[in-house]
Amino acid sequence: MKYGNLILEKKEYVFLKRLLNVTGYYKDENTKVSLKKLSGELTSAIIYDHEEMPADVIRFNSVVTVQSGTWQTEFQLVIPTDRDIAANKISILAPMGSAVMGYAEGDSIIWNFPNGTKELQITRVRQAEKPIDIDVLL
Repeated sequence: MKYGNLILEKKEYVFLKRLLNVTGYYKDENTKVSLKKLSGELTSAIIYDHEEMPADVIRFNSVVTVQSGTWQTEFQLVIPTDRDIAANKISILAPMGSAVMGYAEGDSIIWNFPNGTKELQITRVRQAEKPIDIDVLL
């Protein structure tokens, strides 16, 4: 892991903790496992102010390219209400979304997905032109 721990922006961290507190009732086992793992990783996350955030760290609205073997995909990590699979907008509550939050370009992640455990390589991270308006959500 490039930075040793997950890296999160302060307000996004608060929003994510609140979101995880109300999502413990999912029936889908893969989603439950993914969210529990993310919640555990948050206990040792490094929290930064917005101005201090490294540009290569995945946060809300980041556009992420991941690869596993010959398979590769690009998606935008979004809040649950903005998810749109057809537009490649993946919710933080989806297994893929919770797998990458707080990781950086170049990191490798081992995560449990519905079709089994996969190692993902984060090959590219681009920040959205307009970051999430977290103040509206808090």
